[in-house]
Amino acid sequence: MTSQTHPPSRQKILEAAIDVVRAKGYAATTVDDLCAAAGVTKGSFFHHFKSKEEMVLQAVAHWGSWTDGIFAAAPYAAADDPRDRVFGYLDFRRDLLDHTVPQFTCLMGTLVQETYDTHPAVRAACDRGMSSHVAFLGRDIEAARLLYAPDAAWTAESVGYFIQAVLQGSFIFAKAKQDAEIARGNLAHLRRYLESLLGSPSSNRS
Repeated sequence: MTSQTHPPSRQKILEAAIDVVRAKGYAATTVDDLCAAAGVTKGSFFHHFKSKEEMVLQAVAHWGSWTDGIFAAAPYAAADDPRDRVFGYLDFRRDLLDHTVPQFTCLMGTLVQETYDTHPAVRAACDRGMSSHVAFLGRDIEAARLLYAPDAAWTAESVGYFIQAVLQGSFIFAKAKQDAEIARGNLAHLRRYLESLLGSPSSNRS
């Protein structure tokens, strides 16, 4: 994860936060943890951020920008058929499960589960970020709906939220079991469900 828009030490802290918070959670992550993971001093941390919460809010924004770029540049995004892009997104998410649990889980999902009632600014930032991703995915779902299910009663937004609910729930089980197998099975069921809505993509991958 790299960027040219932030000073190097600030960038290191944000990237460390993404990894450490996904592994330890918000409350258990200390400023000392973040400094150690980033290889910076505490003075450097407080030069860039007034508090852990301020840093996490910026880490959420950084995560959102970084993941937007990852999905936009993924091979499936170049497919001409929007239905192929929808199913390509699922395959891409499935392939990410080959990484370790902290590496494939979502920073925003991890944070909002823990902070939704105690840190309203963090909750709101996660809501904006996750809803923005639903809207991003929804563009392809809507284009596919118009082509393959124009009379359907469901909306692209509702399907986008359902996809994300399956993913976030799968991440919870992956954490509980320390294994991605349940998540893989959930994505297989999700794929079959989307085929019932949109039909099979031109390149079907079971």
